[in-house]
Amino acid sequence: MITLIDYGMGNLGSIQNMLRYIGVASKTTSNLDEIKHADKIILPGVGAFDKAMEHINSSGLREVLEQKACVDKIPVLGICLGMQLLTRGSEEGVLPGLGWIAADTRRFPNLPTLKVPHMGWNLVYPGTATRLTRDFEEETRFYFVHSYYVTVDNPNNSILKTQYGIEYDSAIQNENIYGVQFHPEKSHRFGMRLLKNFAEL
Repeated sequence: MITLIDYGMGNLGSIQNMLRYIGVASKTTSNLDEIKHADKIILPGVGAFDKAMEHINSSGLREVLEQKACVDKIPVLGICLGMQLLTRGSEEGVLPGLGWIAADTRRFPNLPTLKVPHMGWNLVYPGTATRLTRDFEEETRFYFVHSYYVTVDNPNNSILKTQYGIEYDSAIQNENIYGVQFHPEKSHRFGMRLLKNFAEL
């Protein structure tokens, strides 16, 4: 059973539909007691960094999520904004992030040939080998929608990279904690493969 965290800013319906399609049981909740009993967690997100962190900090979610991720060590997957929340902070806002992975979230540079947000399909390239990215096709691509990107301190924490004007870390990992910048729920068979891999961790 995968628990999807509802903090008011996620593409929850699409993720749950994709999990149902691939035969993975899931539930969506903001109930702290239910989250305390989660076996695996997905932290989705669409929207502003500070607004998301304000809600997580004020609702009691942060303490429960940190217990599950950092003490109980269950598998956690942050998607899009959910991945950025795993970092120390974002140039989009002023509040600290969760800081579970030594990384920062930055705005794409102002280049004349670069359209921001980065929107559409793009290839990913392998970094550090991990169970989340096993059995990927040679030319694996995912669907992206984002104006900020993540860069990790330690190259070993980068499990996928993407080129868009610059090279950045499009999937990251620190032990049991994973983050992906793209939307697997919008990425057809590539997203199915990744979500199946997460369900099997």
